[in-house]
Amino acid sequence: MTIGNHLRELHGLPAFDFPRSDSKDKSPELPEADAVAWRIAVDSYDSDENWEDAFVRFTQAVDLSRVRAIIVGSWSDAYDSGPEPVIAAIVAAKDRLPALRALFLGDIVMEECEISWINQGDVSPLLDNFPELESFGVRGGQDLVFPAVTHARLRSLTVETGGMPAQAVRGIAGGDFPALVHLDLWLGTSEYGGDSEIGDLAPFLAGTRLPSLRSLALRNSEIQDEIAAAVASAPVVARLESLDLSMGVLTDEGATALLAGQPLTHLASLDLHHNYLTEPVRERLKEALEPAGVRLDLDRDDADEETDDDDEDATVWRFVAVGE
Repeated sequence: MTIGNHLRELHGLPAFDFPRSDSKDKSPELPEADAVAWRIAVDSYDSDENWEDAFVRFTQAVDLSRVRAIIVGSWSDAYDSGPEPVIAAIVAAKDRLPALRALFLGDIVMEECEISWINQGDVSPLLDNFPELESFGVRGGQDLVFPAVTHARLRSLTVETGGMPAQAVRGIAGGDFPALVHLDLWLGTSEYGGDSEIGDLAPFLAGTRLPSLRSLALRNSEIQDEIAAAVASAPVVARLESLDLSMGVLTDEGATALLAGQPLTHLASLDLHHNYLTEPVRERLKEALEPAGVRLDLDRDDADEETDDDDEDATVWRFVAVGE
């Protein structure tokens, strides 16, 4: 699976593409500033305009004081250049964006740049300079830097990668987010820089941090079985409403550990889609959870296996949903 569609909404607002410089409509009718999540983007390849100039046009066309959500789409040569100028431009406008509550950095799809080729950087200035943010997301793990920060109002944090650097995982784990309700981390594979280990996730699972957390997603991981085994006895689970271990290499080993662990019947939803489970284990999960009203997603999705026929041990290769 790859990411083929841009975000359709952010923070409950429909996404709207701010017109590009080469738009045929030179005087487009724009929605109210606070009615949409504004996506600002330029061409990934050979763009006639850089992102910062597009942002200047945006600031001149829209009442910034009412803007509630911004989606940063592709910047020029995202496969070769990081978003530092983009981040600097947004930060420079912070005093003119008092209503900003949601920000997503890197809404870039495969035709523009594969997720693991997106160059990222230090995203902490966006959190440090917008203390009223309630939702923050970033896509792309290459050179991603996410140091430990304190943010009193952030309620939703999403990091989508094909390989999330361990230092970024540890940075988020070491941060202080007292209002955070939803955490979604795509951990990825070592092939694309996802070098975190199960121990790096311990602060999320211990239940001593993130006091408001109700929705936890640790997904798209090649160590999904280890994560499932750790979650099975994790104190944080008791206060969750939704748990998402989808998109990774989850096999019967991990699912059996979940079944043998603490009760999950209090959950509203358990998402395990894109998995490598056998039918007997699927049935056990259904029998254990569905009678309690848990919404259970066991869709195998596009989880395909490959066998190396030249290997005497018949090695089976399994893949996360989003890698390259």
